Amino acid sequence: MGTRTVLERAEISRALTRISHEIIEANKGVDGLVLVGIPTRGSLLARRIGDIISRIEGHDVPVGSLDVTMYRDDLAQHPTRAPRPTEMPAAGIDGATVVLVDDVLYSGRTVRAALDALNDHGRPQAVRLAALIDRGHRELPIRADYIGKNLPSAKHERIAVRLEEHDGSDEVTITSEDRFDVHASGDAHASAEPGASTEPIA
Repeated sequence: MGTRTVLERAEISRALTRISHEIIEANKGVDGLVLVGIPTRGSLLARRIGDIISRIEGHDVPVGSLDVTMYRDDLAQHPTRAPRPTEMPAAGIDGATVVLVDDVLYSGRTVRAALDALNDHGRPQAVRLAALIDRGHRELPIRADYIGKNLPSAKHERIAVRLEEHDGSDEVTITSEDRFDVHASGDAHASAEPGASTEPIA
């Protein structure tokens, strides 16, 4: 099948702008709002969403980064990257509405791990989930509150999210597994979900 592009730079920007407006509307503003990204690209997306919301509302939104590597329940089955630093907002997350941000939502196991990890950092009032791509194939009863694009795909396909800050360009592509080259990514095995960001961890 080869590789085809499903989102380009402008489409990613529009998706993030729409997600930002939806978050503001659901939260009725930015009071008590905290964005927490899941590395690698989820953290970059959280920063972008935070910038958009800050421009719209005229107030900065706290943004953090939450590494979930050691909270995953499938480390024995899949190779993984070394843990990355977790950086939470100075004011913490107690009583806040936390929006977890990831690039691709797939099995849901990363989100489950993120909820466990978040619990070690405080007790938020509510936790929501934003994902640039939802590709289906859920293994746990988890859904995103804010989605950039629903992208149904076969399990043998890979969804690759590339972002300017990390990869030099903005795009989302889909590639069939038999022609998929994991070495195309400079951050192999670092993704939170299988098929996300060209890195095949579940």
